[in-house]
Amino acid sequence: MKRFWLRITALWKRLRARLFRREVVAGRFEAGRAASRSGLVTTAPLVPPARDYLVYVPRGYSRWRRAPLVVMCHGCRQTPEAFADLAGIAAHADREGCLVLLPRQAEAANRYGCWNWFESGTANGSGEAAIVAAQIVDVRRRYRARRERVWVVGLSAGGALAAVMGLRHPRLVRGVVTHSGLACGAASNVATALAVMAHGPDNDVARVADGARAAQRDASVVPLLVIQGDRDDVVAPVNGVALAIQYLRFNDHPAGTTGYRPAAALPASDASAHESAPDRHPIRVDEWTRAGRVVVRHVTVQGLGHAWSGGSDRQPFADPRGPDALALFARFAAEAAA
Repeated sequence: MKRFWLRITALWKRLRARLFRREVVAGRFEAGRAASRSGLVTTAPLVPPARDYLVYVPRGYSRWRRAPLVVMCHGCRQTPEAFADLAGIAAHADREGCLVLLPRQAEAANRYGCWNWFESGTANGSGEAAIVAAQIVDVRRRYRARRERVWVVGLSAGGALAAVMGLRHPRLVRGVVTHSGLACGAASNVATALAVMAHGPDNDVARVADGARAAQRDASVVPLLVIQGDRDDVVAPVNGVALAIQYLRFNDHPAGTTGYRPAAALPASDASAHESAPDRHPIRVDEWTRAGRVVVRHVTVQGLGHAWSGGSDRQPFADPRGPDALALFARFAAEAAA
């Protein structure tokens, strides 16, 4: 009898090892596509209201444990693959345990690969903003991502799209990071987009925030991190100022009550600091808090042009000497959620 139970025990141990073994699965990219009925853009009316996307599934991912979702919107003349390599997205996702959604702009929708942030429908939350919203919902369902921890990060035109997502789809978006980006509704029409990039908004972006706030069903806060190089000659630094003011207004911070005017400076912040590290561009950090939580943080990277801070030199639009932009994001997300 004793020998029988020893055999049963050994058999159970082998079976349990097979059933519950925990092999760490490597990270991987997977493709998808999503559409929105309100996703047509006036600048490319013949393009179907759908876009492809990539998802990076981090190392060790399990559907049994819901993961945060980071949406990374590429800039002009970029692909999701190039942006992933530029920013070191796979390493970041493996370290943080987050899923990463990388929307892909269609060549037919914009010949330069830019997101059409200046198109009126997109700026109002339909158009390409609606398509990215549909992608977020699709990825959330497919991978069981945590709906309360969805961040949208974007570079340049992708940063402008990220700003739109925070204002127009706040029920989907926990927070926003714009790197060298522009405010939602910064351009009053398509023809002025280039001038806005060079000189700042030609539209009252604070009023845009008022309209977005009025359309909300609740008074949720959408934290914003702005990363802006002070030597950016493509998207002028004044656009980062406009972004900060717009989200201060949207998040009902007193510093946003003055509104935005051309060539405005950053409003007085609740806290300001300078940080530096060997062989890295120094930064100035200004932040504004509400009820003890940071709602807007503006990071000026001194000496940075129109490039991803800390990006890989294997890709264009990179400055390896800048502080790691994704590390700045991770720090901000942790503090905004505290």
